[in-house]
Amino acid sequence: MTNFQSFEPRRPSAMPLVLAGAAFALAAFLVLDRTGVFNRPPSAEPRQVAPRGELAPLERTFVDVFASRSPSIAHITTRVRVRDAWGYDAGTQEGSGSGFVWDDRGTVVTNYHVVKGTQTVKVVLSEKSYTARVMHASPEHDLAVLQLQGSTMGLQPIPLGSSKELKVGQTAIAIGNPFGFDQTMTTGIVSALGRNIRTKEGNVLAGLIQVDAAINPGNSGGPLLDSAGRLIGVTTAIYSPSGASAGIGFAVPVDTVNDIVPALLGEVTAAVQAQPQRAVLGVSNLEEDPRLRSYLVEDLESGPVRGALITGVVPGGGADKAGIRPFEIAGRNTRWGDLIIAVDERPVRSFDHLEQALRGKKPGQVVQVKLVRGLPDAPRLEVVPVTLGAAQ
Repeated sequence: MTNFQSFEPRRPSAMPLVLAGAAFALAAFLVLDRTGVFNRPPSAEPRQVAPRGELAPLERTFVDVFASRSPSIAHITTRVRVRDAWGYDAGTQEGSGSGFVWDDRGTVVTNYHVVKGTQTVKVVLSEKSYTARVMHASPEHDLAVLQLQGSTMGLQPIPLGSSKELKVGQTAIAIGNPFGFDQTMTTGIVSALGRNIRTKEGNVLAGLIQVDAAINPGNSGGPLLDSAGRLIGVTTAIYSPSGASAGIGFAVPVDTVNDIVPALLGEVTAAVQAQPQRAVLGVSNLEEDPRLRSYLVEDLESGPVRGALITGVVPGGGADKAGIRPFEIAGRNTRWGDLIIAVDERPVRSFDHLEQALRGKKPGQVVQVKLVRGLPDAPRLEVVPVTLGAAQ
């Protein structure tokens, strides 16, 4: 009889199931991790500010130069009448440029091409607005000098450097009003010296400083400074097919400026000494629209009256001290002022008639100014004494 051993089946191994489960868990983790489900939600609390530490020496230099020189940088706005190809009036063209304080007597230096074609401009210095007169200019050097009207206390002239000491590669800093954005500083280096360029008027500007600091329309007339904050030039032109900064700008060297500006001021002084001083009320009207140079009041007891509309008074001048108030016109909004209709019984029909009414008067003389006050709702006639000042 044959005996057989009993057969017992082996129990299957659990390892494949474990491995398969681990693989599935890993795959699920990777899928969920990609979705960001395990990420912590963002915190709504402000982040802590990291300590800055000291500024780098070059940064400190730039900050100090801007802080000390920006109050001396002028934003110049011009308005000139333009004519079309047939000689007809084509309206008003506005311009914008830069300038800087030359001395503590209210002299501002800018480019000739900034103020070309106008005699009176608006100047803003440290958020204070002035009316300025173009005293003299040198087109062949593209320089002009302006005289601020009103109080000039606190003006800070920019210290002068020397352009003959300049070296290619040293720091060049420009501060101005590119595209009307005032108080803009750009930096670069002196790229070359002794450059000559030809202006649109055909003049050749010689011996210019070339810089790679960004200079754009509106920078013209502003100062070019060295790292010590000294004036080394007056920005005057750019070379660019597009009309915007291409890294090639030019400046009139300060040595030329320091020769030409005193000469221009000397010519002005000689002209003033040769002529008697002109008496003025101390009022202005920079609005070029002829309709804003006079105004008609129809409902006065004496009948319709036309007079001179003024948009500004010179701070500290005769009109200002007498309390004469200007019109403030901003778009459709008007703050009504006084309308001048006579000076010492001489009728004044428009702002342009004021000069005629003051002929023969002398600075320091007191005149009786008749005006309409209380416009527009309750106009009334008043007469105020005004001490005439001297034209600047």
